[in-house]
Amino acid sequence: MRVLAIDSSLRNTGVAIVDANNGKPRSIYFGTIHNASSVRPSSCLVAIRDRLVQLIREHEPDCCAFEAVIYVQSHKTAIVLGAARGAAILAAAENGLPVFEYPPRRIKQSTVGRGAAGKNQVAFMVRALLGLTETPEADAADALAIALTHLRAQEAAALGLSGGTQI
Repeated sequence: MRVLAIDSSLRNTGVAIVDANNGKPRSIYFGTIHNASSVRPSSCLVAIRDRLVQLIREHEPDCCAFEAVIYVQSHKTAIVLGAARGAAILAAAENGLPVFEYPPRRIKQSTVGRGAAGKNQVAFMVRALLGLTETPEADAADALAIALTHLRAQEAAALGLSGGTQI
C-alpha cells in the first residue's frame, strides 16, 4: 500500500508519500508546499491542489490520509484551515483516492506513544521509524506521522480492529 498523507495549512502544507508494499514502511517523498504570505489565499488553494495532483500522478498512491479537524479558537483560522483542507481533499477525490482521517492525539500516540507529544518528538520518531538521514521540517514530519498512523490502522483493520474514518 502506498499512502499520500497531508497536514493541510494555507501557507505550509506538509506532504508525505509512504510505501509499505514490502512490509516495512519506507518514505518515498516528503516535503512542504510553501505559499508566501504575499500570495492571495485563493491562489494558495490552487497551488496546494495543483502540487498534490502532480504528486498523485507522479507517485500513484492508493489512498490519502489527513489529520482530522482540530478545535481552534478563531473562526477565521478555522475557515482558512478548512479551505486548505478542502483543496487537498479535492485533489485526492478528483484522482479517485479514498480519503481517511485520524484525530491528532491518535497520530501522536501511534507515532510517539504519547498523545500529547510535541512536534520535535514527532519529527524525531518519524526519522527513527523510517530510517531517514535528516529530520524533516515540522509540517512534513506531521504528514509522515499521519502516513504511518494510516498504515498501522489498516493493519489493525485487517485484523478486525478499529481503522481510520473514511471521508
